[in-house]
Amino acid sequence: MTISTTEKQQRSGTLTVVGTGPGAEDLMTPRARQAIEQAQVVAGYKTYLDLIRHCITPEQQVLSSAMMQEIDRCRRALELADSGKTVVLVCGGDPGIYAMAGLVYELVRDTDSSSKIEIIPGIAALNACAAVLGAPLMHDFAAISLSDLMTPWELIEKRLQAAASADFVTVIYNPKSKKRTQQIIRAQEIMLEHRDPQTPVGIVSGASREHESVCLTTLEKMLDKDIGMQTTVIIGNSATFIFGDKMVTPRGYSAKYGLAGEKKRAT
Repeated sequence: MTISTTEKQQRSGTLTVVGTGPGAEDLMTPRARQAIEQAQVVAGYKTYLDLIRHCITPEQQVLSSAMMQEIDRCRRALELADSGKTVVLVCGGDPGIYAMAGLVYELVRDTDSSSKIEIIPGIAALNACAAVLGAPLMHDFAAISLSDLMTPWELIEKRLQAAASADFVTVIYNPKSKKRTQQIIRAQEIMLEHRDPQTPVGIVSGASREHESVCLTTLEKMLDKDIGMQTTVIIGNSATFIFGDKMVTPRGYSAKYGLAGEKKRAT
């Protein structure tokens, strides 16, 4: 039996891709919490579901899956939405930053799904890490994942070279895992080709969670510190400095106006 487009639209539900933030309960937005509480089905990676168990009721259907099952997870969530369900797909951090929002839209593009898709943003890891470090992202920055699972390492190296040569503050996601140990070493080598060895580096693991760890070091010594899969590394630019226990990248206000607020004249 062929189902018409109109019938599909009438039957279809909603798939909301929700960013739950970095992990702390009070850093999840009210809108994200409301979407989770109102859903008939809550789907996600087991670790992220565990962080929001307090928001899930016994009446809700829960679809938990392991790492490396992203396509199946998104496809099943979309199928349930197409059947008329109100579905939430939870992602850690922000769903549009190294998460599931893009994959959902790819699946919608490649299928005849007529479900309504909504994206609810969340506080990303780079925001949470920057906050505990001080203000390292006050000027232009680049975010680069060192995971070569889906991106060729040659392309990742090219992006590292571009960010380093252009003096971007650089946020490193997925710096290291049990199997991937050399990528962060190469990333440091590339940065040292363009930056002073004393460039400030912030290393944060588990931002906002109970096991949060924060370390300030230098580009030269960053590999002496504990870096893992849950770590975010922020490498400063040529203007970044350490102030007490904080890492700060100037926006340029002092150079233009002076700290007294008077605009400086061009020389």
